[in-house]
This record gives sequence, C-alpha cells and structure tokens, in this order.
Amino acid sequence: MINPPKIYLFKPFTIIVLLWLSILTSCKTGVDIENALGENEDKASIIAKNSEILYTENGRVKLKVIAPLTKYYQSKEEPHTEFPEGITVFTFSDSMEVESELTAKYATYFEKKGLWSASNNVVAKNSKGETLNTEHLFWDQVKKIVYTEDMVKITTSDGIQYGEGFTSDEAFSSWEIKKPTSYYYVNDKEVSPTK
Repeated sequence: MINPPKIYLFKPFTIIVLLWLSILTSCKTGVDIENALGENEDKASIIAKNSEILYTENGRVKLKVIAPLTKYYQSKEEPHTEFPEGITVFTFSDSMEVESELTAKYATYFEKKGLWSASNNVVAKNSKGETLNTEHLFWDQVKKIVYTEDMVKITTSDGIQYGEGFTSDEAFSSWEIKKPTSYYYVNDKEVSPTK
C-alpha cells in the first residue's frame, strides 16, 4: 500500500513571523551594504595585513612594497594608500637586481600625484652601500626624484656627511645634499671632522 504524501500547513501566525523576520534581515543587510558602498573619507575601503605589493613596467618588476598593515582610502579628491605600521620598499633594475632599499615606520602613497611620503626613521640604501638617514623623505614618481628638506645623514665608504635638504635620482645613485653642514672622513682607525 502506498502512503499518501503528507501536506504541511502553517498557521497564519507562523507565516507572519517568518515574513517579518526575513524583512528585518534584508533591511539590515541593505544598510550594511549602503554603509560599505557609501563614500566615507575617514574609513579605509581596503585593509590588508602583511601585504606584499609588486609594481611592474613592461612585464618586469620595478618595485616591491612590503608592509605589516596597508590601508587604501578611495576618495574622489585624493585616493591614497597608508602604511601606518611601517614599510620596506625595494627598487629593481631591468636585470632584476636590487637598486635601492628603503624602510620607514610610516608611509603614504598619493595615487593621483604619483607621490610617496615616508617618515619616522627613514633609512635608504643604494647598490653602492651608501646609506641615507632622515625623518621625512618624498619620492615623486612623475619627476623621478627623491627629496627632503629635513636634516640628513649619509654614510659612504669614505665617511659620514650631514646636512639639510637632499635630492637624488630614484635609485639613490646620484645624490646631493643641498646645505652640507659637516663631513667626517673615516680612515682605518681615525675619524677626522671637516667643516
């Protein structure tokens, strides 16, 4: 004998409660989507932890950015990426050799201007082993220059130079201190100051 199919009937009260719950849930989701899609200048639209970003030109890696925390702000006037917990940047030659390395405890990249700003214990090294120390450094990708108006310290194989203001090419291979203040020659055993 074949059993007839069972028919389930819901009481009207149960149907009203289920309908009311589904409306509340969909309204809540709509509000969250609206907040997420709405333009809010103060909130990052993308947040990434332990990120590694590669920039390429003609299929070759030119820049590698490593950061413990990356925040992207998508505003109409000035979209920018913030690296609030520090940054390490490597630039590469066409033969994929490291040309320069930069570290800083804070950095910002302004997308429309093509401008990087690194601050708080900025250290930059070039392929010759020369090291730049400063508190604030800019990299203008449009003009292809690196610069600061702050105090700088440059350590080379010959000595240590101090000054105010600095300009360089992107690889830190050709640089100049705008207002040199002192230079310390380093020999095998002695350090002699020159002003």
